[in-house]
Amino acid sequence: MTNIMENHEYNFLWEKIYNQYLQAIYCSLDKNRRMKKYFIIFLLATSTTLLLYCTRKDQVVLSSSADSNTLVSYKTTTPPVIDGNIDGEWSKATSISVTPTVPDPGNNLFTGYNGETYPATLRSMYDDQYIYFLLEYADSTKSVNVAPWYFNTDTKLWAQEPTSRTYDVNGKLTRQGHGEDKFAMLWNIDFSTPKFISQTCYASCHVFTPYTDFSVNPPVSQSNAGSGNHYTNGASEKIDMWWAHLSRDVLFNQMDDNYQDWAGGPGVTNLVGGSGNGRHVDGIVVSGANSKWPYSPSYTTAALQGASNNRQSLKLDGTGVSVNVPLWIIPDASSYYYILATDTLPGGKAVKITGVSSTGVLSYNGGSINPNVGTDYQRAGDAVFGGDGAKCFPGYIASPLVGGRADITCSAVYTGTGWVIEFKRKLRTDDTLKQDVDLSGLQDQQFGLAIWNQSNNQHGIQPNLLLKFQR
Repeated sequence: MTNIMENHEYNFLWEKIYNQYLQAIYCSLDKNRRMKKYFIIFLLATSTTLLLYCTRKDQVVLSSSADSNTLVSYKTTTPPVIDGNIDGEWSKATSISVTPTVPDPGNNLFTGYNGETYPATLRSMYDDQYIYFLLEYADSTKSVNVAPWYFNTDTKLWAQEPTSRTYDVNGKLTRQGHGEDKFAMLWNIDFSTPKFISQTCYASCHVFTPYTDFSVNPPVSQSNAGSGNHYTNGASEKIDMWWAHLSRDVLFNQMDDNYQDWAGGPGVTNLVGGSGNGRHVDGIVVSGANSKWPYSPSYTTAALQGASNNRQSLKLDGTGVSVNVPLWIIPDASSYYYILATDTLPGGKAVKITGVSSTGVLSYNGGSINPNVGTDYQRAGDAVFGGDGAKCFPGYIASPLVGGRADITCSAVYTGTGWVIEFKRKLRTDDTLKQDVDLSGLQDQQFGLAIWNQSNNQHGIQPNLLLKFQR
């Protein structure tokens, strides 16, 4: 069953009044058969006109959603403060309960997480300029320390924790993941992606795609991609992706604004097994086409922003094999999970690692770190579920988002038992590249929601949600 979603919902109200009016006239003419005949002709003509009007090209036909999947955005004159504290005004907004569930794509992408659920509630408000959201969900652990560096006493090498759970060949868990809590929302930009109407999140997730791998000679047929990269199914199709990293973005009260596009289409992405990635940060655009395999489009580059890996390669003792070590550290700091980009500037708190010995000793201008003394730089506690020493180093360097990536304001508070996340975005941004969904028309909008729990790739998905605006 479908509903015709008019650009302005008052058309439905007028249609209802119109039908009631005709019914009243019809009843009053019941005794006059001749006039009743002319009335029926009039009714058919006007109904046909109304039907043509309600199906004109500037309208969007969407599948109706169950009330449990429909989020009604409350019209407010008192906008909430985006600080992670729940203002009283939120009590006027009706919440919906969702249960993002980790699927089994059939290619081992989500192994060890399949079937996990992350129940959450979601509320929304809007005013003349912004739309606001409040997301709440239980989480027994605050996971913000992403891939920290530790010293492996067995190999005498520095290493980073895995961002997802690792398993041995028998499927036994060998190490808990040190990934990040985060969430995302997907939106259909200008209703450009037809599959989004029925599939929402899954409209661009091509984990099942079979392909021919032309990177080898002769080419080899592969059953599926083995990865979860996103791309749409047509050159004009785009999806808006709001992506909140609850360790790095919220340091600056931000949420990362991305988009997804065609990436050259299945004709390209199938050749590389789905590794053709249509997910990009806002602000970059196609700049040309590669002349060599896999012939995917090339894109402009973005300004340095967001998070970058705190990693470099140095030779052991200056002349030996190359190994990975931290790039920047803050000497003697404890329990820190990020380094600000500003800390790496002259006069900042961070120092650059310039050397590593065969025993793991790190050198920097003015000092050194010996990880063999004590356990501050080593894994601590249980081998599978344990953490890391108090002075282990962060895995990334953080800087604020700029330009189109900075359209969304976000604040997240971990309560000890879960997350309270508030975020807002302009109903219509300053975007001119068709990389943002335009909500200013207050049309019904389908969307999907995803939640990650201490993982890099693996996430629960809640598709087929519908946003409606209270008038």
